[in-house]
Amino acid sequence: MKISNIFLIICLIFIVMVFFVSPKIIERKIPKSLPEEGIIIGKTIKDPDLRSDNTKLTIQIDKGKILVTTSSYPEYFYGDVLKIEGKIQIPQEFEGFNYKNYLAKDGIYYVMYWPKIEIMEKNKGNPIFSTILKFKNNLTGRIEKIMPFPEISILEGLILGNKQIFSEKIKNDLSITGTSHITAISGMNIVIISNILMFVLIGLGMWRKQAFWFVLVLIFLFILMVGAPASAVRAGIMGAILLYAQKIGRLSNAARIMVFAATIMLIFNPLLLRYDIGFQLSFLAVLGLIYIKPIFDEWLKKFQKREQISFLLEIITTTVAAQIAVLPVLVYNFGKISFISPLTNVLIVPLIPFITAIGLVFIGSTLIWSFLGKILLWPAYLGSTYILRIIDWFAKIPWAAKQIPNLHWIWLMGYYVLLIFGIWFYMKKTKLRY
Repeated sequence: MKISNIFLIICLIFIVMVFFVSPKIIERKIPKSLPEEGIIIGKTIKDPDLRSDNTKLTIQIDKGKILVTTSSYPEYFYGDVLKIEGKIQIPQEFEGFNYKNYLAKDGIYYVMYWPKIEIMEKNKGNPIFSTILKFKNNLTGRIEKIMPFPEISILEGLILGNKQIFSEKIKNDLSITGTSHITAISGMNIVIISNILMFVLIGLGMWRKQAFWFVLVLIFLFILMVGAPASAVRAGIMGAILLYAQKIGRLSNAARIMVFAATIMLIFNPLLLRYDIGFQLSFLAVLGLIYIKPIFDEWLKKFQKREQISFLLEIITTTVAAQIAVLPVLVYNFGKISFISPLTNVLIVPLIPFITAIGLVFIGSTLIWSFLGKILLWPAYLGSTYILRIIDWFAKIPWAAKQIPNLHWIWLMGYYVLLIFGIWFYMKKTKLRY
């Protein structure tokens, strides 16, 4: 047996072991007692999470991290050293959601609600990261002065990863239509968009190697623009793996590289596999493009006659393949299945790279000259309007989605067993090679 195959088996065994032992790991990591209450001093180590009625701050103290929920004003920023006085609590489960485990995967074991806060020092964070966040916040302020709401919320979600600006109606419509991922910094979103961008650039005449480097640079810039959170970095790694496999023309290598990458990530944080939905969606989306998309492509070879039709169908199969791969995980975790998700995604996702490109031109122009931004506003506005109208129309359909609370994990496993068997059977029957 080849050394690479032995290493692959070891990595797979490690991943399976991590899945089963992670509950014990998280049980040992979560403190059994609270730190002494009273006054604590800590530093804001992430960009504040701005919500409609509050702000969430991730604070680093000597004994770990605390998630602090406070009012929207006064404003706090990354790198602020704060003096906080309030009641420290251990996160609790609510409505069937284990909030404690969700926070523990990020090393957060305590929460505080509405404490008294005093700013002691400012600008004590990493200077590079601080500069990136200041640039992002400045950019956000500029475009919000030019483009109206709610259209600006779609553009900010796509390009800057800002979901806090969404109204409850938009959030609910995105959930009903199965399109929440289009504004999420997830591997699923980056994988789909980067794959479509590859098709676009190759269709415009670029060589595959040139398109690979161009899209890779765009992924890197996007991660920096959204503030380089861990979720975006992991998503970028997944997208880069798929692009590399496409560049060398061997998708089978992508699965191996993905397993190796997962192993490395889990060595540093074994809680990701079981408690980070974004981590799960990233890998499943890549697997969908590796193993499901080629099957659709084989079917469509019988019907496509012109290159233009082939190009459009390639984009559609990319979207549908990723959706099939992640569907049960979405239903299992969020308790809702969207019957119109495939249709709404086909109508929206293929246009996302173009709308994103138009949005980037608009945003870039506002940095040069506000008046120029107002001139170039309209194409970006129309793109955002199109997405909102599609989501709004389909969300109003009575049978668009159905609640499936407390779905048993056996259904999840059954879905993937049938999916794997179907892929294996088709490969054996048609001798399809990846």
